[in-house]
Amino acid sequence: MAKLRVGDPMDKAIDMGAIVDESQLNTIKELCQLGCDEGGVMWQPPTELPEQGCFFPPTLFTNVTPSSTIVQEEVFGPVLVALTFRTHKEAIALANNTRYGLAGSVWSQDIDTALEVARSIRAGAIWVNCTNQFDANAGFGGYRESGFGREGGREGMYAYMRPKEPSSAPDEIGSESTQSPSKPPQDAGESLDRTAKMYIGGKQKRPDGGYSLDVAGPAGTVGQVGRGNRKDVRDAVEAACAATTWANVNAHSRSQILYYIAENLEQRSSEFAARLSSMTGASASDAAAEVADSVAEWFRWAAWSDKYDGAVHETTMHGLVLAVNEPMGVVGVTCPDALPLHGFTRLVAPLLAMGNSVIAVPSEKHPLAATDLYQVLETSDLPSGVLNIVTGIHSEFVPNLSEHDGVDSMWVGTGDVAEVQIASVSNMKRVWKADLSASDAEVLRQATHVKNIWLPHGL
Repeated sequence: MAKLRVGDPMDKAIDMGAIVDESQLNTIKELCQLGCDEGGVMWQPPTELPEQGCFFPPTLFTNVTPSSTIVQEEVFGPVLVALTFRTHKEAIALANNTRYGLAGSVWSQDIDTALEVARSIRAGAIWVNCTNQFDANAGFGGYRESGFGREGGREGMYAYMRPKEPSSAPDEIGSESTQSPSKPPQDAGESLDRTAKMYIGGKQKRPDGGYSLDVAGPAGTVGQVGRGNRKDVRDAVEAACAATTWANVNAHSRSQILYYIAENLEQRSSEFAARLSSMTGASASDAAAEVADSVAEWFRWAAWSDKYDGAVHETTMHGLVLAVNEPMGVVGVTCPDALPLHGFTRLVAPLLAMGNSVIAVPSEKHPLAATDLYQVLETSDLPSGVLNIVTGIHSEFVPNLSEHDGVDSMWVGTGDVAEVQIASVSNMKRVWKADLSASDAEVLRQATHVKNIWLPHGL
């Protein structure tokens, strides 16, 4: 570090320039002092600094712990914090132990290990055996509290684009006018008082508050569901976070599980059609059509599981830049009232196909379409915690779901998207106003992050 030259950044012989302003210089000094106070060892060379300007010497911290402030906070200065590790798995855990995820570098002579680590670190750009490589043809951006947008590359264009609306739009999918009321079948009601529970961690769970809600249909009450609260949301997020290994399941295996869900739902088509008729008043033919459309959705997204590939970018660097589609993580979903089964499937299935864990809030008026899926999910080999369902009055707990730091993204299929965005700022969640008529390409883009892995090579 003593060989680094500090001075005028306009001088080509200088290695390090000045800090942006005095306020940031004071922040760097305070963080370094705090690092020393917490037991870290600070190393600084006897570098001669210019008398005028906001300059800080190159600094190295050792003997720190993963929880040290100097490790967890972004310093934005010439300060390197070093931690030791024994295995590459330990290195991955240390790298991911942060709220941020803008970029990182992996250095190794073993390309297999380097690629494994690069795929495992949660950051938007990973450089292998290089650093700070940029090109307008490759996107750059972060994960988590480093933001969710991208600059450069095709993915960077989406911030400036909107899906083209059809010139003559059919009846809005999210509108209940698409359903024709009719007299529900006489056998559609419940013969027993069976309150549908929550579905959390692969198990049916009673609501924390112990309260239930009546689900009304044209002919009266057709059932009851649990009335969820913030504790149920916390339990669901905990279960979803524990199931993030779903993202590591190979895409073919994920597709087979979604195919299984589709097949099991299709076998119970008449039961679900009767339930839809009793809740919404839809005719028998309309209800059967909605179930058939839902089955088709599960089949289609199962097929997409192993077909949404990344890309190789052409850049000025001598090497390869791999654009890899990765799951968002834990995603909260609020589902619309209209077409309750199809709307639920249309939003949940693509997220599962891409490897996300989901906390779904089904239709507030017609939630039984989702709760009846419990047995289908339990018999389809879906790992516990991958899909969690919390029923109740949306306004009572959706804000808690939106502001929870364990949730990485929110899909808003119903309700005020602005309120969700405001509640989501604590950890900079990516929020999408879910459009049930969106193209498959748009839905898949919203269900994934793009990570760019830079691989220089040459002889």
